[in-house]
Amino acid sequence: MNDRLPLNFFLRDVLDVAPSLLGKLLVRQFDDGRIERYPITEVEAYRGTEDRACHASKGRTPRTEVMFQQGGTVYVYLIYGQYWLLNLVAGHEGDASAVLIRGIEGFPGPGRVGRELQLDRSFYGESLSDSPRIWVEDAKSVTEFKTSKRIGIEYAGEWAEKLWRYYL
Repeated sequence: MNDRLPLNFFLRDVLDVAPSLLGKLLVRQFDDGRIERYPITEVEAYRGTEDRACHASKGRTPRTEVMFQQGGTVYVYLIYGQYWLLNLVAGHEGDASAVLIRGIEGFPGPGRVGRELQLDRSFYGESLSDSPRIWVEDAKSVTEFKTSKRIGIEYAGEWAEKLWRYYL
């Protein structure tokens, strides 16, 4: 069942896309030609300019530009000067929403995900529909998962209370 998810999978509300990514296979073809498939185990939804925890809430900037494009693209950013975090843009053009991949099987935590996948700035804006090095494949749907508050966004006021973290 190793089929790349179609673009329309990502052209939905981020609150639908995020939980439906659980159990899907994040696929990475490395520079040496090796292909690895990782089940997605934990995600967080960030919902557009109104969500104070979302980078897009500060407006359109060179950093957030890709979030304003249609879903199905990669948004990566660097934290602590060493970890590239992987986000998958969701929704239609202008929605400015994305799903942070917080965990893949064997690699809990978004920093570990970025390190395992060997992410860097060059992934910014990459299309999940035709990238030769990163994409998401369909897998058996997950029907049971947990929700909680998103992590590390206490500054976001009422938005920090949203149960938009989904995990197995």
